[in-house]
Amino acid sequence: MKNSQRVVRLFIVLFFIGLLDFNKVHAQNTADCDCFVKGVVKDRETNLPIVGAVLTIKNTSKVTTTDAEGHYKFDRLCQGSYVLECKIIGYKTTRTSIALQHSAEENLNLSEDEVHLQDVEIVARRVTSLTQPSGSLQNQSLEQTRGQTLAEALQKIVGVTMLQTGAFIAKPVIHGLHSNRILIINNGIRQEGQQWGSEHAPEIDPFIAKRLTVVKGAAGVRYGSDAIGGVILVEPAELPYTTGSIRGELNTVGFTNGRTGVLSGTIEGRLNKWKGFGWRLQGTLKNGGNIRTPDYFLANTGVREQNFSAAAGYRSLKLGAEVFYSQFHTNLGIFSGSHIGSTSDLLNVIQNGEPFIKADFNRAIERPNQLVDHDLLKIKAYWQFSGNRLSLTLGRQHNQRAEYDLHGPQAALKPALLFRITTLTSDVVLEHKPIAKEITGQIGFSGLHQYNFTDGRPLIPDFEQSNAGAFVIERWIKQKWEWEAGLRYDMRWLQVYRFIGQTLDQRNHQFNSWSGTIGSVFNANSHLSVRANFGTGWRPPSVNELYSKGVHHGAAAYEEGNESLRPETAYNLMGNVEYTSERFRAEIGFYHNFIQNFIYLKPQSEPILTIRGAFPYFKYVQTNATFSGADVTSEWNITQRWEHTAKISYLRAYDQADDNYLVAIPANRIENGLRYKIGKVIHSHDSFVSIGHLWVDQQKRVPPNSDFMPPPSAYHLWSIQVGGDIILTEKQKITWGITGQNLFDTAYRDYLNRFRYYSLDQGRNFSVRLKWIF
Repeated sequence: MKNSQRVVRLFIVLFFIGLLDFNKVHAQNTADCDCFVKGVVKDRETNLPIVGAVLTIKNTSKVTTTDAEGHYKFDRLCQGSYVLECKIIGYKTTRTSIALQHSAEENLNLSEDEVHLQDVEIVARRVTSLTQPSGSLQNQSLEQTRGQTLAEALQKIVGVTMLQTGAFIAKPVIHGLHSNRILIINNGIRQEGQQWGSEHAPEIDPFIAKRLTVVKGAAGVRYGSDAIGGVILVEPAELPYTTGSIRGELNTVGFTNGRTGVLSGTIEGRLNKWKGFGWRLQGTLKNGGNIRTPDYFLANTGVREQNFSAAAGYRSLKLGAEVFYSQFHTNLGIFSGSHIGSTSDLLNVIQNGEPFIKADFNRAIERPNQLVDHDLLKIKAYWQFSGNRLSLTLGRQHNQRAEYDLHGPQAALKPALLFRITTLTSDVVLEHKPIAKEITGQIGFSGLHQYNFTDGRPLIPDFEQSNAGAFVIERWIKQKWEWEAGLRYDMRWLQVYRFIGQTLDQRNHQFNSWSGTIGSVFNANSHLSVRANFGTGWRPPSVNELYSKGVHHGAAAYEEGNESLRPETAYNLMGNVEYTSERFRAEIGFYHNFIQNFIYLKPQSEPILTIRGAFPYFKYVQTNATFSGADVTSEWNITQRWEHTAKISYLRAYDQADDNYLVAIPANRIENGLRYKIGKVIHSHDSFVSIGHLWVDQQKRVPPNSDFMPPPSAYHLWSIQVGGDIILTEKQKITWGITGQNLFDTAYRDYLNRFRYYSLDQGRNFSVRLKWIF
């Protein structure tokens, strides 16, 4: 009992002792956590209070904001060390350490941040042509053509085909017209080389372009009177004037046929210290060997290519300037089977349809071959004032083409033909501010001076030519109607220096005439628009059409000019209807182009035998011709995953003088594509698979016995493609694609391939494309 009473008394004593200790500790903690911090937040420069600044005691839940006088206060803080953070948009964030025992007063002065808001970039693109139909390649449709030539890529646009001379030499054809009738505007500069030759492909690296546009029909008022067939615009991306970080992309493409590899890279950025200054570097390497048809390799059809470009520019609201330089170098093998020693052998090859020379795969490039260098320098500046914009563009191009012959004792040491052409161009354009808020337009002057030297055996003589032109284009937009009209006047002076024996025979030519255009667009509603355009243009005969005489070994042909040729005059009428809905888009266009004094290369009845062998014989002749046709294209999103595209090109060219058809006109064609959007597969986003079919009809509209062999049969080509994007980081991704062309290895010949006399076209070809964006 006594023990029990002692335990109870001890428990009571301990309880009260503990109670006393608890009250003591509680009293002490209450006293320690009654601290506070207060102060004023001000601008360091103006000393004015900052309203709405957010203050935080780090590692606690304490948050407050400054009042209308910049005051803030935290209370019920315990003693200890804290970090006080203050931030507000437009000012640099501050952090202050505080050792708190009871209370503290911390007045903060904030410094303005250099960047209050990120720059806002407004991008506007000038309308190329309001009333003329056009087509373009960009984004994914352009990416799928990487590694191909410029002409191959443009074939994706309805109404555009290509004129080939072998595997790697191709030039674009618009509605049956090509070469000197089509202008190529490369980064704002009129591309000038020896574009007159069918085997002279445009010396342009397609990797430069972020957008390819084809303006169909006579577009001479703005770009030059000789653009009676159309204009091709090669447009690079805008320089990165506002993006701070360095970025770029690396493209690799591999082709199985020819075992061709392509590597192209771009890197660009801006200088943060020089606001408005951007730069870009770009380069491409290409290496390929002999191309294979379904039955045999084509000897000596390899290619080596090295291209480089650099650009820098400055842009502000009122002033801007840009410098661009590019260098293009290529070494092209010319198919050995196209150079034949005798007329009888040539006729046998054409009759049998197989070349005498067959080879295995080889990367070596032997004679005959071409070495081509093209340099382009562009300087452009603009000034914006009172709503107007004045721009000046200067360009210098130098093109050198060395053609090495198969025969001759010195063929390996010096080129049989060496062309060196230099071109200086200038354009001054004033884009005036809107008149009565509805009429916009531009007035411009352009000049060109060009001189060419030819060494080696005679084909075309030395020449010098100058052009001067002035134009005005006005555009009126009123509700649903848009109207456009333009007028241009051009003059050309041509001096030709040729030798007859040892005697200089100088010839002088002068040409001048007017060009014009008028067109309209009617936007019936948000789905339907109708456009019509009538344009005239003219083109003086070029020096090769007037004076060429000899073996054009790159084309494996003997060509002869006619110095009595007169300028061509074109009258071009076009109509176009476009319907667009949420899931369906269709466009149909009609055109009729009458060309007075149309100049073309006409095959002669017999080949010609020269000391360099036997070649097909062509002469430049002149007639009145019409080119009529239609382009149809449709895009149908059948479901969210299935998509169908279709393109139809129909062309009929007629010789009005001879009451017969013209030669070398593209055959009609129909192209279909079916695409399935797979979506995400493992790590690949936006994955897809597509299958395509191309049918090219036999060209039956040719005069009988008008060529060295009849037009080839119709053919079908199938293709398949898969691709997608792999996202690496927020700023990095890899775009991949695998393509199979001529999937069933079909043996065929295209009517517009100059080597159709000697061999089949290219067989099956698979390609792999990888693009790393960083």
